[in-house]
Amino acid sequence: MLAYRRCVSYKPRDESPGYHHVVTRGNNKRAIYDDDDDRMFFCIMVNRLARKYGWVVIAYCLMGNHYHLVLLVGEKGLADGMCELNTGYATRFNAKYGRINHLFGRRYWNRRLRSEGALFNAVRYVVRNPVGEGRERPLEAYRWSSYAATIGLAFADMNLDRDDVLAYFGRTPAEAIETFRDFCARPVPRGHDRWQPP
Repeated sequence: MLAYRRCVSYKPRDESPGYHHVVTRGNNKRAIYDDDDDRMFFCIMVNRLARKYGWVVIAYCLMGNHYHLVLLVGEKGLADGMCELNTGYATRFNAKYGRINHLFGRRYWNRRLRSEGALFNAVRYVVRNPVGEGRERPLEAYRWSSYAATIGLAFADMNLDRDDVLAYFGRTPAEAIETFRDFCARPVPRGHDRWQPP
């Protein structure tokens, strides 16, 4: 008699070129950054891997126990770069803090953004993420989001293509920034698909 063998298979990812919303969460929802040095190291890693794999960073937000990226992915895809990012960051984090075992939970989550509306709502969802944690400060006050850099109030911590986003919001830089600010001030509509934890 053959033993019952249970196999778990993952649904194949859509890594095709285009815009993607990418999320990774800490194992058991634990913090993945303990200080700003950790966050800066993560940003440096994203910049290096974006050059290597042909990604363009459209928006980002580093929260306490997870991160969001909105990327324009090229022909080299997403999986290899995400493996390098999460493994490399976790290895450095564990070495720095004398930890063992997994820093991140399950594999990263991603969704292909197939329309302009989906892209804009994903960017808005990402930059509004700190609001969801009960913060009452303006969006530009959160240090580890792309929002302040997109509207020209700060330098980005990642190589951000702010022009790619703003081009959709107005014909002049001033008009685009004002329209983008108004857009991000409004909550993401109920019909928008929220990201699902990985």
